[in-house]
Amino acid sequence: MTEPPHQSLSLKELIHDFIQQRFATKTEKLAKDDPAYLKFQEQFAPQTWLADAARRVSQLQVVTHSLKPIHPDAKGTNLYVEPRTLDQGDLVGSHCLPDDFQGDVVGNAAALDVYKFLKLEWQGRSLLELALENDDTFIDALSKNPEEAQAWVSAFASIVEPKGAPSSHARGKQMYWLVGDDPTDDTSYHLLAPLYATALTHPFHARLSEARFGEHAKAGRKARRENVAFEGVYSDYLNLAVQKLGGTKPQNISQLNSERGGQNYLLASLPPHWQSHDIYPPMRDAFRAFKRRPTVWKTVHELKRFLETDPAKNMHTRDLRDDFITMLVDELMLFTFDMHSLAPGWTADDKCELGPEEQYWLDPGRALQDSEFDQARRRSPWHEAISDRAAAWLNRQLNYKSALSVGDLEHDHWQRQIEAVLKNFRRQLDDLQDALRDDDESFQGESA
Repeated sequence: MTEPPHQSLSLKELIHDFIQQRFATKTEKLAKDDPAYLKFQEQFAPQTWLADAARRVSQLQVVTHSLKPIHPDAKGTNLYVEPRTLDQGDLVGSHCLPDDFQGDVVGNAAALDVYKFLKLEWQGRSLLELALENDDTFIDALSKNPEEAQAWVSAFASIVEPKGAPSSHARGKQMYWLVGDDPTDDTSYHLLAPLYATALTHPFHARLSEARFGEHAKAGRKARRENVAFEGVYSDYLNLAVQKLGGTKPQNISQLNSERGGQNYLLASLPPHWQSHDIYPPMRDAFRAFKRRPTVWKTVHELKRFLETDPAKNMHTRDLRDDFITMLVDELMLFTFDMHSLAPGWTADDKCELGPEEQYWLDPGRALQDSEFDQARRRSPWHEAISDRAAAWLNRQLNYKSALSVGDLEHDHWQRQIEAVLKNFRRQLDDLQDALRDDDESFQGESA
């Protein structure tokens, strides 16, 4: 059986071999008589490099929970907490990490070679573990001078310790957590400063990446599409979001974040989708179907009664009127979501008499099936047309069998409020469809 790398080396040989490899990398393009080569030769003498590493290790901290993912400019306390020391609750958390978990490192990226050194493994344990245990073998391997070696080991072990007194930052998140019985008593709260569970995020990202792009998962999905037998199981994680940390410089957040290219998966956190009644597509008149919603006609009725009282033209009247409109816009969005839950392509039915803008609004999923529909929908300012028609519909409802005489002025006001919401909704919907389309094309490319 072939021995694992470094397994046959003594601890001292392992340390010197790492330093020699670093020296070889730095000088591979230099001549031996080059002054820079001679300078590196002095710098990478084992005792010189170890002394410098023990000094530079203060620029780094190994952590399990970090602050910078909360905000890249936040400066405060990061924590290193052994998972086995945490409360073993029933929910998934950092306490679930195994004993051989991978810690993250934050600090000066120029000192990361020190962390790579401490990650070296000897006889199944990393040098960092040996430093934390104040291992005698590690001390003996570092230097013939016991006091010097002990000082270096203590310095290396300090990489897991917070720098300075515990502190948060104005750009970090903070929340008051009720620990007493009286929520009106300020002393009944603890002020919490949440940190990012970076040591948990990394294996979580690896597992989801394997489930999305691994060969086994791709074979499973192919078998499902072709309706053939597949040995084993594969997992799908629906409605994932990807959070990018650090922008173009993910290394500024942490080492593990850099290894992931800044990508961090977020599982869907959605309320249950409860439907108390069957949803039918509005084949002729979208706003007639909208009006049948109990909350809609009730809100329109209350707004109508309020306006018929001829209220004073003051801020209170404007605020109350706008509250009614906000309620109607909320209902319009709920109506939209209900229609989006229908099978995509329902507007292509010959029985559908909706205008093109209503189809683009209520059946966006059809764009993924029909390229002509997709192109026409992208070109159309449908959100403006729907806002105009919604405002005209509301005017008709308010004027019906009423002494009110709402006209163009009110129409324009309703339209502006509705269009502001629909425009933002359209942008988010288009971004989501583009992302789904990109994922589908990427998946097809990988499958090929």
